Amino acid sequence: MGRKPTGNPNGRPLKEFDVKTFKNLCHIQCTEEEIAGIFECDTNTLNAWCKRTFGMGFSEIYKRESQFGKASLRRTQFKLAEKSAAMAIFLGKNMLGQTDKIEQTVMEVEDLSSLADMLRTDAPVQNDDQEA
Repeated sequence: MGRKPTGNPNGRPLKEFDVKTFKNLCHIQCTEEEIAGIFECDTNTLNAWCKRTFGMGFSEIYKRESQFGKASLRRTQFKLAEKSAAMAIFLGKNMLGQTDKIEQTVMEVEDLSSLADMLRTDAPVQNDDQEA
């Protein structure tokens, strides 16, 4: 930044943010707009600060820092899965590719009247091959 003949710097002073607060906001997956709103600045100002502070733009530092939040969330989910069957099922389906097993029974019916009787009474139909 240049200086005026009076010795005062030209232009507006650079905006500084708390690094720990910034990293914590990245950890909890706040968007760039939300972080800029919390710091009461424009996203361009936030991006320029990231370049000065970390030597990389917002998207690069966000990608790196948000991984800590994801790991923390995963750790919490695993702890919760020890006590909650619903969470254990959720993690199994989403992380391990597990699915609910759906069983289907196929029944061959030669005589439709026996099927109709079975549906009316909810009783199993006996085939001619089976003994009573």
